[in-house]
Amino acid sequence: MADLRRDVRLDQPRVSRRVPVPKIDSETFGRFAEVFARFMGTPRFIAYMTIFVVVWIGLNIAGIYGLRWDPYPFILLNLFFSTQASYAAPLILLAQNRQADRDRVTMEEDRRRAAMQKADTEYLAREIASLRIALGEVATRDFVRSELVRLVEELDEAAARRQKSERKELRREARRAIRKAETEHLDEPFDDLDDDSALEENPPPFDRSGSTRPTPRHDPDQSSSRG
Repeated sequence: MADLRRDVRLDQPRVSRRVPVPKIDSETFGRFAEVFARFMGTPRFIAYMTIFVVVWIGLNIAGIYGLRWDPYPFILLNLFFSTQASYAAPLILLAQNRQADRDRVTMEEDRRRAAMQKADTEYLAREIASLRIALGEVATRDFVRSELVRLVEELDEAAARRQKSERKELRREARRAIRKAETEHLDEPFDDLDDDSALEENPPPFDRSGSTRPTPRHDPDQSSSRG
């Protein structure tokens, strides 16, 4: 008794004495439940059960060789079906739970992939938009050609305006020169009396026809050569 008290100590947790339970692999049992649930949902299982029930009832009714282990009302057969149903329902539920877990994992993976695809699509859309903006700012061949044509037309128009202004300026200068020459010609003194007196002193000779003949001028050089 003293040895038992010595073994029990308050500073150490007490070891629980549990009944040993066999360890079952949940994955293996889950696969078995899925196989059983799939088999129960096939036409083969229905055909097998129909044959089994017919043979069971036939043997118990006919009583071949005195074999009637489950006479009417077939209580043993009812017990068999009840036991089968009691085990089939949890196995089907277990298979459904495993399928639900797989569906949840698949949905999460699909959601993750959809999010990644959405992010990639948005990134590509932003890149395409930036490329469009960059291409819109870059001068293309048609744009450069149109700008060059526009510049050439502007230069031609400027040259035409310059020539027109130069022509107007030349016309103005010519008019000013003409006006200046006319004003200078009008400002020069013109003595009509001297001309009249000169004509009176040296009148022009008259021909018989009545027209005046110009008088020859006296050249001193010619007179000296003659002498």
